[in-house]
Amino acid sequence: MYKKYRISGEGILSFIKDIIVWDLSGGVIYQLYLCGLVLIMMFGVYAYFLQFNLGLSVTNMSDIVSWGFYIANFTFLVGVAAAAVMLILPAYVFKDKDLHKVVIIGEVVAVGALVMCMLFILVDLGNPLKAWHLIPGIGILNWPSSLLSWDIIVLNGYLALNSLIPLYIVYSHYHNRIPDKKKYVPFVFISIFWAFAIHMVTAFLYEGLPARAFWNNPLMGPRFLASAFAAGPALISVVLGVIHSFTTFKIESRVFGKLRLIIIISAIINLVMLFSEIFKEFYTPTHHSQSAIYLFFGLDGYDELVPWIWTGISMNIIGTVILILNPGRKNPLINLPASIFLFIGIWIEKGMGLIVPGLVPSPLGEIVDYAPSWVEISITLGILSFGILVVTLLVKPALIIEQQFEKQMDMAAQLIHENNS
Repeated sequence: MYKKYRISGEGILSFIKDIIVWDLSGGVIYQLYLCGLVLIMMFGVYAYFLQFNLGLSVTNMSDIVSWGFYIANFTFLVGVAAAAVMLILPAYVFKDKDLHKVVIIGEVVAVGALVMCMLFILVDLGNPLKAWHLIPGIGILNWPSSLLSWDIIVLNGYLALNSLIPLYIVYSHYHNRIPDKKKYVPFVFISIFWAFAIHMVTAFLYEGLPARAFWNNPLMGPRFLASAFAAGPALISVVLGVIHSFTTFKIESRVFGKLRLIIIISAIINLVMLFSEIFKEFYTPTHHSQSAIYLFFGLDGYDELVPWIWTGISMNIIGTVILILNPGRKNPLINLPASIFLFIGIWIEKGMGLIVPGLVPSPLGEIVDYAPSWVEISITLGILSFGILVVTLLVKPALIIEQQFEKQMDMAAQLIHENNS
């Protein structure tokens, strides 16, 4: 019934044409949604032109706080990208049929997150032309001695895996052909290990700086993974909820239930590690505890981050408790606000609550408050809008193709059943 997968030029052109048509077609609400994202992106581009012309002086970063809002979002989104493994692992290793039906959505969310990660690194450079220094053969990548070079390799590799594997599967289904497992399953298992690598390497970037006591913590890597495996599935749950509510692609309640369990377990582990770090910092405080004191209570009158971290921890705990109580037993969509709460809480705690206090006070004891400027916020919103647009433009045609393929499979099964009977 199904021929062996084969790419043809005509097939690729029709595939691209249909994707463009599907992405640009839709009702008034969908068109307004796309226009809204584009407008935010255009304002972000305007803010970036200011930064490009005037340099990083338009930001509130300084010689002391040299990493700010951009790197905070980069660090968090690496975890969101890595969290796709929480769908891939049960779908392919444990053969979970429920999660297998939505695994492609998790991979698309990972692609969007990785694209945003790359853009945050680009804007943090100040002048993007400096990126050529990292190109092997032209510049010096400093691999394997540089941890940054490892981060570049794992992020680009993971982006390639999460882009090409779903593309192969969706293209096969577009032509009503079953993809050859030998051609993509080995890469699926590589991507599972790669997902852990991208976030562990990012953690090692901070953990390996001995002059930064706040980051020089052996729990950094495991807590990065725990927070990622809570926040990522929380975001995927919200995306699935939107798809279930506004499209014809319906998500079974069992999928939300399994994601809820993943989120709860990961969130509890993350909170245990967080309180373990807090105990270490404040039960027997030393001069190395100054960064934690600055973060949680303020230091020498500098307290810009205090409301950030307490808000983040509160939202983290509230979201976790609500998901444990599970008010959405009959309707899983009721739990989505709790997932959003948890997601935002971890974003605050793992973003601004991690990056800035690692730099304040400086090794010389200097204290400088930091809050993102309107330029940083505008560029960040532009990048986030672009990431959401990427996810939208990838998810919509993928769902259409998957629904059509499922119908074809059902028709084929019915024909076989009728012929046999």
